[in-house]
Amino acid sequence: MDKSRHIKKESMLKALEKSLGVVTVACRKSDVPRSTFYKWLNEDEDFALAVKEIENIALDFAESQLHEQIGNANTAATIFYLKTKGKKRGYIERQEITGADGMPTNFQIEIIDKTEDTD
Repeated sequence: MDKSRHIKKESMLKALEKSLGVVTVACRKSDVPRSTFYKWLNEDEDFALAVKEIENIALDFAESQLHEQIGNANTAATIFYLKTKGKKRGYIERQEITGADGMPTNFQIEIIDKTEDTD
């Protein structure tokens, strides 16, 4: 790989980290076309690994913000956390389909195989 391309990739990765993984912002800051970014992502394994690591950093940041909101007694954040991370403990929403006055309904599900020839 030539030196200028390596420098451009490094610039892109730094911009991507500063933007917490927002590709459009990073491309603008590093003057790299989006098409070039995705070409590098698909063709350069080391670049793709670095991008993945930045995505994990961004996710860690978002999780820390969520925990901070939970710590500040944000009910919506607490509910969101329990719905996503507390499923095994029973924090899950369920919907039941019933008839009038809670009586069971009678319905059938028909599976149609569209791969069969219609000739």
